[in-house]
Amino acid sequence: MTPANPAPRSEGPALELLVHGVGGATAQGVLGDPRTVRITGDGKAAVFRRTEDAQAELHPERYAGRPVPEAYCWSNLTSGNGARALWLLLLPFMVANLAHWMRPGAVGSRRTTRVYGALVRLVALSLTVLLTAAACEVALDLVAWQCAGTHACGGARGRLEFLAPAHGGWWSQPGRRLALAAAAPTALVALLWYLSNRTWSAYESQRPPLGPRAAGAAAADGGAEDEGDEDEGAEDEGTGPHRPALGRPGFWYGRRLVARLRAAHTAAGLLTVAAAVTGAAARHDRTAGGTAPAVYGAVLETALALAGCAVLYVVLRRGRSERRLDARLDRAAVRLLPGAAAGLLAAGLGYACWSRPGWVSAGSLPGDEAFRVIVLAQGALVVALAAAARRLHRRARHPRAVLGGLGGPAVAMLACALGGVMTGGVAQRVADWLGGPGVIPGPPVLLSWQASVIPALLAVLLVPALWLALRTWRTARRLAPAVEREYGAARPDAARSRRIAGTRARARLTDAAPVIVGVVSATTLLLGAAAVVGAWRSGRPPARTLADSGLLLSTAAEAAQALGSWLVGLGFVLFVAMGRRAYRDASARRTVGILWDVGTFWPRAAHPFAPPCYAERAVPDLTWRMCTWTDRTGGRLVISGHSQGSVLAAAAVWQLPSAARRRVALLTYGSPLERLYGRWFPAYFGPAALAGLHEELDCWRNLWRPTDPIGGPVMLPAQGRGRREVDRPALADPLVYGRCDRYPLPEPILGHSDYRADPAFAEERARLLARLAPPLPRQGPASGGAGVDGGAQGSSGRSSG
Repeated sequence: MTPANPAPRSEGPALELLVHGVGGATAQGVLGDPRTVRITGDGKAAVFRRTEDAQAELHPERYAGRPVPEAYCWSNLTSGNGARALWLLLLPFMVANLAHWMRPGAVGSRRTTRVYGALVRLVALSLTVLLTAAACEVALDLVAWQCAGTHACGGARGRLEFLAPAHGGWWSQPGRRLALAAAAPTALVALLWYLSNRTWSAYESQRPPLGPRAAGAAAADGGAEDEGDEDEGAEDEGTGPHRPALGRPGFWYGRRLVARLRAAHTAAGLLTVAAAVTGAAARHDRTAGGTAPAVYGAVLETALALAGCAVLYVVLRRGRSERRLDARLDRAAVRLLPGAAAGLLAAGLGYACWSRPGWVSAGSLPGDEAFRVIVLAQGALVVALAAAARRLHRRARHPRAVLGGLGGPAVAMLACALGGVMTGGVAQRVADWLGGPGVIPGPPVLLSWQASVIPALLAVLLVPALWLALRTWRTARRLAPAVEREYGAARPDAARSRRIAGTRARARLTDAAPVIVGVVSATTLLLGAAAVVGAWRSGRPPARTLADSGLLLSTAAEAAQALGSWLVGLGFVLFVAMGRRAYRDASARRTVGILWDVGTFWPRAAHPFAPPCYAERAVPDLTWRMCTWTDRTGGRLVISGHSQGSVLAAAAVWQLPSAARRRVALLTYGSPLERLYGRWFPAYFGPAALAGLHEELDCWRNLWRPTDPIGGPVMLPAQGRGRREVDRPALADPLVYGRCDRYPLPEPILGHSDYRADPAFAEERARLLARLAPPLPRQGPASGGAGVDGGAQGSSGRSSG
């Protein structure tokens, strides 16, 4: 029986939430209108509408048959002010953090999964120690020990004259020079701590919405305060395919783990400085025969070793929960560990300043073998990581995972190589600036051996590069006739066909990237091991070691050492120049921002000093916007994501409660969801995860082009209950082969851009909105505006800009 007064149906317009990709997009560019108004958000990320659409909900008659366009702009999260250029220095940390998320996903392998995560965190910790050790090498060894202790170097530089032994001042003793120079690496560690703490507050402190789904997860957990509960993205047998890792309440809120790791890495950096200063003084006291100083030095070294064990315990201990929103802090680790390390550093500096009149600095600073230990440890960790990854891959059996599941170990090896090149480049350039080998002994021998293997690495890399170039050329020739048949060209144009075929062939190079990464990583591991063995056995640079091995071998060694040193120096100079240009030039900063757009999508689960994760701000933003708009209006919403924006859109849809998801459609285009993320991050975007999203989401459509080097199909077939295949057949690019009545001018090859200009975009968007459930009854003012956790959120139509 029909009620006498049926509830009124909402006739409000549908909403299209546009999420741009990489490259510093603006609201004006996304919306195609120079007049835009900010609806909600701040200077880092905000939702915009065209000025004429600001009050769209009050005038539904204007939007019959079309949605209200709304743009979420997040580009300032990665390419905002000039200070973000400093993030280039954090590149090895970012790469190491990526390795954490590249593990294969396997059900029922929680122990191996935890081992994998622990190994990656140890690799990340070694990078922090390596960077701090390099700063100690420059400040303590090259400047305070070698240069200041030599008249030819220290006496020739007025700023270092007060440190010279001939000056006879208080600072002229080696221990006191080391204590003074320790200010530089200590300041570096403090800067890293400050950046990590500050960026957390600015980017990652946004809590995800606590809707029914999150509340249910918390209830299922029983609210237990499990110390060390960490899922690491492992599949939960009790949740089924509907609860992938990216859909869990705590995935985008890693405050607890970041705080723990930040404390541990800060302590590790301070302990590295303390060990460099204390170790040199303690070694002298043991040989000098003094009882009290030697005992005090031994006690300090023992305390440093115990503190290092505490750091390892904190790093290895699990502390991340994805199944619930975990806002706790482990205050003992966060507060006591850095404080204890700082106290030991202060004690070590005081110990080094003890008067030792007979102490003279000669040669290199004792302890340069630490670089060999670090490199060996990194190699062993990468090998163990490869074994864990391979075991997980055998259980997961994801055929499209890169390198047979070894993508994570390969990338971890690249992070170690980047760290070695950066630190070696700094040491080599400072040594040259101070006078070179003729004036001071110079940096550790291992750095010369590492530089010498770089030409060999480039020669090995040349082989797959030439093979890919030849294969691309042959593919382009083979595709040209197929292009003409596809377009049905009545009058084929050979140049046009070659251009289209060449673009398609070059777009396929993306799928060959794992080959390059694998070759570089394996070669780096082998050559790095050879460099360590050569430095350890000879104790001299390769040119001097092989000087008596024949003319050909000695000439090759000398050329490799010189060329490698030059390449390391050039790379470091280019790196600094890029950072300086990005600091001053907004367009260059946007280019650098593209790198962060891809690399900082993932939370900082391995290295706390990596650049901040913008998705921990963007995903909650998008989730809140979709939840509150659909709850307040009862209307339909299509979230439309291009390139990296499609990854953010999918992650936000995963977080939606089921009530909101029924009113949301997903439109992706130029999307790397399967082509890049599914292959490189199989535990989170593999076939099972994407199939689960397709099953949960009633409406999803994906557009792609064969000329796109980034986007591709998601390869999800039609499912039951009327769900269509996600991928639309490949779009034509260019739209037409030649001139015609509708397109009298030659159409460009768009590749990865301008998907919304294709008529298929509007067609698929209309179909998605038509498939969504009809509008719900409009809520009254008393209940309108409620968020998913019961709070109110600013409604669309409110202008704040």
